[in-house]
Amino acid sequence: MSKYNSWFHHFSASADVNEMPPLRRAVPLGIQHVLAMFVGNVTVPLIIAGAMDLPSEITIFLIQATLFVSGTATLVQALGFGPLGARLPIVMGTSFGFVPVLLPIALNLGLPAALGATLCAGVTITLVGVFLPRVRFLFPPVVTGTFVLMIGVLLLPMGFAYAGGGFDAADFGASHHLLLAGLVFAITLGCHQFARGFWSEVAPLIGLVAGFVTALATGLVDLSRIGEASWFTLPQPLAIGIEFHWAAILPMVLLALVTCAESIGDIVGTTAGGLDRQPTERELSGGVMADGIASVFAAGFNAFPQISFSQNVGMVALTGVVSRFVVAIGGGFLLVAGLLPKLGALISSIPNAVLGGAVLIMFGMITSAGIKMLSHIPFDKRNMVIIGVSLSVAIGLPAHEDLLAGASADIRAMLDSGLIPGALCAMLLNLLLPSSAVG
Repeated sequence: MSKYNSWFHHFSASADVNEMPPLRRAVPLGIQHVLAMFVGNVTVPLIIAGAMDLPSEITIFLIQATLFVSGTATLVQALGFGPLGARLPIVMGTSFGFVPVLLPIALNLGLPAALGATLCAGVTITLVGVFLPRVRFLFPPVVTGTFVLMIGVLLLPMGFAYAGGGFDAADFGASHHLLLAGLVFAITLGCHQFARGFWSEVAPLIGLVAGFVTALATGLVDLSRIGEASWFTLPQPLAIGIEFHWAAILPMVLLALVTCAESIGDIVGTTAGGLDRQPTERELSGGVMADGIASVFAAGFNAFPQISFSQNVGMVALTGVVSRFVVAIGGGFLLVAGLLPKLGALISSIPNAVLGGAVLIMFGMITSAGIKMLSHIPFDKRNMVIIGVSLSVAIGLPAHEDLLAGASADIRAMLDSGLIPGALCAMLLNLLLPSSAVG
């Protein structure tokens, strides 16, 4: 156990992915995984529905579909189903990375075209997972470590956006948002560092609950959605329909190929952050295949592409809890939330600032996991160039949106997040630079 205790204060957390903690521990641990990703998960359908000016009943329908699909996908990823699933503590959710491409598709060609492109992206990811052992050479430690580091660094601004009240908050940066985020941050960090055993493991949940209660007491929680939501709803497959357009499929398939690198980075980050080891080929292949099949399933159930959620990778590193059954409980909770709109409405009422205080630490832990992974490789000229150039592109390119003003909308959409061009740079430089180069 000493090798686990040496990193991130493992305390009494379980280092066995197949161990089932007692339910009195497992349930709150699973719920805190859901709370960490809930708003981010439902933000994608909210963005698309808002941009399309869809009626409220369609928006609620998309949110419920997202929760149901994410819960089902998490169960498959954590528990496994035949060759599918990494059987690791990985939470699945709707990918932010596809939004820049999905949005123009939905606006110009309609939701059925966006779902058809989602299905094709899922098939692409599944094929990559099937043949991953043959293309594993594309993802050596220098590449996957850089992926994880990029994911953490690129998520940090999002954490501060939550802390300020959310991207679209009219009072962004108001003192009550910052104080609320600061309270959650302090409580989470204090419990994680100074508490012991179970209380250290549930530090993010304690911080979130404390922040929510404080926000509720000060009138900062909008409970109107709970009253408006119905009690029970069933998923309706193919309710929106599926259409196939090459203009929609091509950019989504290209994006799916690069997204596989993000998925691999999350899987590697999970095993590095929680188990201090590299994932096995079966874990990688099964995990990526689960992403793909989950995205195909999502298209059939009126939702968008599914991928492992990076903030939950940070949760594993932060708490040291690596039981896949804990995450499966969270997946079950997500699935139930997809059937019970009132429950989903309650969780979605958590203010952005409350979430911001918790995810700031989690995103930082992802960054730390990337640094930890890179510390095991030689820092020769070749590897330093791969890391440096990839980070330069990933961080610098999104900072100047007008730089690509002359490019097509599809190209701009694929480069907008920074993760895609950064990932491409890491993979291409790894292939092109001679391995014999030494510092």
